Amino acid sequence: MAEPDLVVQRPEGLYCPPGDFFIDPWRPVERAVITHAHADHARAGHAHYLAAAPGAGVLRTRLGGIDLQALAYGEVVEQRGVRISLHPAGHVLGSAQVRIEHRGQVWVASGDYFVSGAGDHNPTCAAFEPVRCHCFITESTFGLPVYRWRPQAEVFAAIDDWWRANAEAGRASVLFGYSFGKAQRILAGVDAAIGPILVHGAVEAVNQAYRAAGVALPATRLATEVDDKAVLSRALVVAPPSAAGSAWMKRFGPATDAFASGWMQLRGARRRQGVERGFVLSDHADWPGLQAAIGASGASRVIVTHGYEAVMVRWLAAQGLQAGSFSTEYGQEDVQEGAS
Repeated sequence: MAEPDLVVQRPEGLYCPPGDFFIDPWRPVERAVITHAHADHARAGHAHYLAAAPGAGVLRTRLGGIDLQALAYGEVVEQRGVRISLHPAGHVLGSAQVRIEHRGQVWVASGDYFVSGAGDHNPTCAAFEPVRCHCFITESTFGLPVYRWRPQAEVFAAIDDWWRANAEAGRASVLFGYSFGKAQRILAGVDAAIGPILVHGAVEAVNQAYRAAGVALPATRLATEVDDKAVLSRALVVAPPSAAGSAWMKRFGPATDAFASGWMQLRGARRRQGVERGFVLSDHADWPGLQAAIGASGASRVIVTHGYEAVMVRWLAAQGLQAGSFSTEYGQEDVQEGAS
């Protein structure tokens, strides 16, 4: 007789029946294991939280005074006979894959993850580490063959060239990116010698949590504290997408703007965002990265969550794997920016 599934769907979210806990639940529950602090995965209202220690500061910054147990990567805790450990996902600071072991069965819920190519490690968080398992629950945010990321050095060289040209022309460079994760990756990757770096308040709040965790970021100033036109005209301004078109933008005068996102890979995405430039920079795995992560897990069964589930399930089945999908409320990390 086959062992029952270690993770199932419930109205509250993904549930582990033998351990009686949820993974990134979207409704209030007693025990929640959180993969990372993006708003679509980490929500307020749970009684108890378990998350990776490197991201504890960001989680508390976003959710306030929660009852949080912070676990080092690889450390094991038991809940009703289920062994739980968290392993780096490479997505943002503190992002984790959740390894669940019970009666000889091992399942891994990936949350969101980024698999870096040679020399492309995201310096603001621990790199993705494959975890062997029988069943792998994977995201598929960019689960189409068209999504193939360029080397990170090329992307940042293009951002630096854009910023430098704008500074020489006396225009501020406003670069939109999610305030948690993307903004810090931008800050860590640009050439800070080009000019001053200003940030939106939502970005600076997360910067403080990153710095407290030991992540090296260049010096930044709140944009609202700068009135000197000579500074503004040479600055790189990092802000969340919600700032676009707002009164906050008027302080920069004749600025040029851009958006950093994996979605910039597709024609029309930049036009829909209403920006002048688009830089393809993602904190999620591209098509080859998804394939690599799934293969490295050694799993014979794969369950696909948010993104291009149907495409990924068909591809997995064609590889001879047992494939299915979970319907979740993930994949809308940008909802946090409106609240910010």
